[in-house]
Amino acid sequence: MEALAPGRALRGRRRTRAAGSPVSRAAVLLFLSAFLVRVPASVGYLVRLPRGFRLTKDSVKIVGSTDFPVKVYVMLHQKSPHVLCITQQLRNAELIDPSFQWHGPKGKVVSENSTTQITSTGSLVFQNFQERMSGIYTCFLEYKPTVEETVKRLYLKYLIYAYREPHYYYQFTARYHAAPCNSIYNISFEKKLLQILSKLVLDLSCEISLLKSECHHVKMQKAGLQNELFFTFSVAQEHLLKRPFFSRLNCLGTLIEVSSLDTEKGPKPCTDHNCESSRRLAKAKNLIERFFNQQVEVLGRRAEPLPAIYYIEGTLQMVWINRCFPGYGMNDLQHPKCPECCVICSPGSYNPRDGIHCLRCNSSLVYGAKVCS
Repeated sequence: MEALAPGRALRGRRRTRAAGSPVSRAAVLLFLSAFLVRVPASVGYLVRLPRGFRLTKDSVKIVGSTDFPVKVYVMLHQKSPHVLCITQQLRNAELIDPSFQWHGPKGKVVSENSTTQITSTGSLVFQNFQERMSGIYTCFLEYKPTVEETVKRLYLKYLIYAYREPHYYYQFTARYHAAPCNSIYNISFEKKLLQILSKLVLDLSCEISLLKSECHHVKMQKAGLQNELFFTFSVAQEHLLKRPFFSRLNCLGTLIEVSSLDTEKGPKPCTDHNCESSRRLAKAKNLIERFFNQQVEVLGRRAEPLPAIYYIEGTLQMVWINRCFPGYGMNDLQHPKCPECCVICSPGSYNPRDGIHCLRCNSSLVYGAKVCS
């Protein structure tokens, strides 16, 4: 869309319905606030949700192999599948006097407690799986195929990993025709925009955070130079607000983050991996998109000259971004069964912050390392 100087008519105006929704009222309020902030006349200047590994009826019970270690993925703070101390070939066979013994990380014998259960048939089951439970587990099985035969022994190895869903956000960018770049009126407008967006998503238990805002001189065809505010903002879950590269409402860098107020710890009361927070996040995204569309509609109904600060139609863009928690990362080559999961970093790697991948670190000897030491 061709950007116009203040006072010129807006091309391509559209006739729209009356603004009666909360989004409409918010757009009108923002539009009026641009007039309340008196600006000197400028002189010719201008999703897809991540598919995490899901346990199906066929994968609730996992069998071992004598040929290679079997990888098992358990969502953090959730119950694990049944890890069987048996191979697929022996699963339906008759075993005489079987005995099972499990050894966990560092070779320690696994004993039952509040979070670990060993069934009568030798299956290993975890409750409320923790990061420290990740590691190599081995099962020793002794049995007789028949009463007359000698005892046979099997040694089965499993690599059990904690994993988490990525924490993700929608990142938006939008552009506004602005006052001169060194004007305090732009700052006042940014604060008003954040206040309105915060109120818009309040009922969804979401928060708005501003990450980045920049003013630039833009050369337009047949319109000379104009000042534009470049806003970048995101819709994100609450835990991102605690990360250092995200700012709160008092920041003036324009990446706005809408984040659901969920806690990180403890089992999540949801029926699937998307959970209620994802639904609230999607609703917040839709409200924000409608809010910017309503600003265009409000401008289209005006007969008066345009304000000095207004949203430039068609400049709103959105990108879906995944991030893993520190100590976790994605690796579809190492974890092909869980390609979009944030799997705990194995020894020899680490993730110090909200990155996608675990980084190499030869001195790291633990699972879930956040520093290379």
